[in-house]
Amino acid sequence: MKSHIAAAGLALLFTGCAPSADDTSSDTAMGDSSVVAARTDSMGMTDDPDSPVQGGAGVPAGFIGRTDAENQQITDVKYTQDNAGWNIQTGPHHIVYSPKNTASGSYRVETTIDQMEAPAHPESFGVFFGGTALDQPGIKYSYFMVRGTGEYLVKTRDGAGTKNVVAWKAADGIPKADASGKASYKLAVNVGSDSVRFMVNEKQVGSLAKSAVYTNGIAGIRVGHNLHVRATPLVVNTGT
Repeated sequence: MKSHIAAAGLALLFTGCAPSADDTSSDTAMGDSSVVAARTDSMGMTDDPDSPVQGGAGVPAGFIGRTDAENQQITDVKYTQDNAGWNIQTGPHHIVYSPKNTASGSYRVETTIDQMEAPAHPESFGVFFGGTALDQPGIKYSYFMVRGTGEYLVKTRDGAGTKNVVAWKAADGIPKADASGKASYKLAVNVGSDSVRFMVNEKQVGSLAKSAVYTNGIAGIRVGHNLHVRATPLVVNTGT
């Protein structure tokens, strides 16, 4: 069975759920890891502030957006309908989802995200899955991210904290951005009976025991800050 979540026209809504700060410091690469390590947290830092987008109005109608920190505004991101996808400019780190996009057991989630131009330094984007309490302080989810350096990351979030399950790791199947900063990534997470496989452009780049991550719950898209990407709305195939 397929569940397709698509934007409902060009109308926008904004939903500003206000969690405490998520540690996204390792989602961003400011030239090298030593710079990232120097950041005290992922929000409100002076070395890498969010850049609000002119004309931002939040996420598309029928979807919910949540930023990583209570001092961030979802209206500082801009979604523009682009044929069957969205042109996204950020703004803060955030997730976007529909509560209809819920899965458990065995399933596959997928989206295609194109980086449209080079960010100031490598920033990440990807999918999240196994989300629960997404509008509460006890929010939980797992996420699979890539960036233009040809690397991927798997993390879990539990309330205000996050944990690296797979730290940034290069994989042959992940394209690097070209000289103009562009690259295309068809991202998928295949959740099986006892394992989770991570796919980029239909090539497996990693796998984990199912017990290592949250898998039952809502799925959606996660976009890092200060990015310009194009994304197709998430598709969930259940019973795979």
